[in-house]
Amino acid sequence: MIGFSLFLTKFAEKFNANVMNYFAATFKITCNEELLQPSRELLADALAEAGFESFEDTEDGIVGYVQTDLLDKVRLEQAISEFPISEAVINYTIEKAEQKDWNETWEMEGFDPIFIGDQCVIYDARQQGNTPLSSLIAPLRIGIETRMAFGTGTHSTTRLVVATLLKLDLKGKRVLDCGCGTGILGIVASKCGAKEVVGYDIDEWSVENSLHNAMLNQVENMEVLQGDSRVLSHVSGVFNVIVANINRNVLLADMGHFCDVMASNGVLILSGFYDDDCPQLIGEATKHGLQLISTSSENGWSCIVFHK
Repeated sequence: MIGFSLFLTKFAEKFNANVMNYFAATFKITCNEELLQPSRELLADALAEAGFESFEDTEDGIVGYVQTDLLDKVRLEQAISEFPISEAVINYTIEKAEQKDWNETWEMEGFDPIFIGDQCVIYDARQQGNTPLSSLIAPLRIGIETRMAFGTGTHSTTRLVVATLLKLDLKGKRVLDCGCGTGILGIVASKCGAKEVVGYDIDEWSVENSLHNAMLNQVENMEVLQGDSRVLSHVSGVFNVIVANINRNVLLADMGHFCDVMASNGVLILSGFYDDDCPQLIGEATKHGLQLISTSSENGWSCIVFHK
């Protein structure tokens, strides 16, 4: 496991370098009104893989912010060309963003406490003073500091996966979180009794953010690696529960990798995609010998659970 002292040193170094150079990309989405918000969410999810860290809605789309040296133009073009809502036409422009203390800007942003049933509440750890913890009545309370909204519980897919994890018996289990983001899913698993949690993400910031949030929640059995599914070749053993809240194309491409590291009688929880994507994902999982257990949906987003 990555040492917390090493992580804290790196975390402090990054936060001390407050002024960063950013691009601001303005994305105009032309589509029917009812498709605009789902298109915003899908686009933000895809752009996160191109290095984008934060988003804000505009009247007809979104603005995304990415560090100038982290922009992946190939993935950006791929996100546009493979956009799953065919009725939406996306155009964009990129310009240098105003230089300012982005850390301060993100710290000022926050989210209201998110309750998942009566079992769990996820709150903004940066702004917990605005909402006394004593008022958050739930057996499981998790504080999250984040640099972008995805992974706090505000998104339907995160809530769906957390709700699914809360229904499982995770005591003594080994859990894998693919595309861990803020680390929220792995933290929930640990708090629910998982013996060991391993996460990975392609973004260096997500790795550091996950470890930071683990520390905030006194989670000490969580390891986080940087990379895509290929990092699994360096992880020994198999996992009883695998969660992957990523976009459809990545899930389809990585299904075989998930199955390779999945224990017999293991559970695979997938989310990060639209309801219409379910048949294709179920078909791919079936090819790998997985059995469908359940599906759930919220605001047009889906979560599928499989058994090996």
